[in-house]
Amino acid sequence: MKRKLLDKIENKQITVGVIGLGYVGLPLAVEKAKAGFKTIGFDVQQEKVDMVNKGQNYIGDVVETELSSIVESGLLSATTDFSHIKDVDFIAICVPTPLDEYQQPDVSYLESSSKEIAKYLTKETMVVLESTTYPGTTEELIKPILENASGLVCGTDFYLGFSPERVDPGNLVYKTNNTPKVVGAIGEEATEVIAEMYRAVLKGEVITVSSPAIAEMEKILENTYRNVNIGLINELAMLSNKMGINLWEVIDAAKSKPYGFQAFYPGPGLGGHCIPLDPYYLSWKAREFGFHTSMIESSMMVNDRMPEYCAERVSKILNRDRKPMNGSRILVLGVAYKQDIEDFRESPAIRVIEELEKEGADVVYFDPFVPEYRENGEVKKGEPELTAELLGNADLVIITTAHTTVDYDFVQKHSKVIFDTKNAMKSITNRENVELL
Repeated sequence: MKRKLLDKIENKQITVGVIGLGYVGLPLAVEKAKAGFKTIGFDVQQEKVDMVNKGQNYIGDVVETELSSIVESGLLSATTDFSHIKDVDFIAICVPTPLDEYQQPDVSYLESSSKEIAKYLTKETMVVLESTTYPGTTEELIKPILENASGLVCGTDFYLGFSPERVDPGNLVYKTNNTPKVVGAIGEEATEVIAEMYRAVLKGEVITVSSPAIAEMEKILENTYRNVNIGLINELAMLSNKMGINLWEVIDAAKSKPYGFQAFYPGPGLGGHCIPLDPYYLSWKAREFGFHTSMIESSMMVNDRMPEYCAERVSKILNRDRKPMNGSRILVLGVAYKQDIEDFRESPAIRVIEELEKEGADVVYFDPFVPEYRENGEVKKGEPELTAELLGNADLVIITTAHTTVDYDFVQKHSKVIFDTKNAMKSITNRENVELL
């Protein structure tokens, strides 16, 4: 099986299947097709499937002209019919792995996708999980489902591995194609073949590790490292405010050290699908071994509290002008979870809005990338334009996303008071009406 698959990879005779056409799956499917491999995207949402088949892009990191070109060439197509799994040689699982209402891993998408794959799984197929999850998922959850439902044996009839997605929406340098890739599979042959498949597609280095669990833990480490350090900085931001110290200036001074320090910055909380969620996967799994990840859990507590803390700071700023939160008009600048993208998944700005509204504030928002968003079944529409009137009518403007397309000099000139949680106005000279997180 190993030699046969390596030959098919070399001759680009592999047909690729990508399960889930979201922020991870669609860019991966595009890269596979661009490399010359016939690719089929699978998704349960008919709207996404229809858009892909029309060559219409809905993901920021995908170039629409490239998408339309590979669709027209026949290298990429999409379907909701999972029976076409029988036609593919390589399957990448890129489905959501959210948390449930108890902040525990929700693996229902993984389970349902694996059961669908198992129905149509054929011999000599590579299956790779890319969705971020807890260490052990590939071997403890995915492998038994695939083997039991298909009757095939992992390592003998098919290969199974884990290769964590590394997607940074909006990153102008590192995309799916040139970001280094980690691969861990069950058995040396599986690792070799799956790694070779990625090398045939990606320009970034492909690094192999000894097992799926190593690769799963590696992904958790990447984002837990950031979560813990951001938690430290957010806690120092709260302390620095009490001490009357500008933490942003402190960080700029500290990062002048050429070794032993990496700059992290405070903010209204954590957003996106990875950093706010991944540590919960590890802390949940740790309890199986009677272990509590105290440092990780402490950082999560700090970061989870930041939207509430920002709302409290807004209240204090308004109080200085003898204005109550209740009834005050608050303009929120930015609801995307990071600058210059349209992605608002887990955005702390949305939680800040909820906290402000709980206290009776009249909240409106402007985001040039997110004209509207849906939260808890309700659609909230943003203001169409950032005008002097919109700024002037607000009792307070809070910057929660540092979009570079916003004219912050204009914001400063027309606002009564500004609470800048992202240091977006660092280049503004007149700071009489600006307060930093």
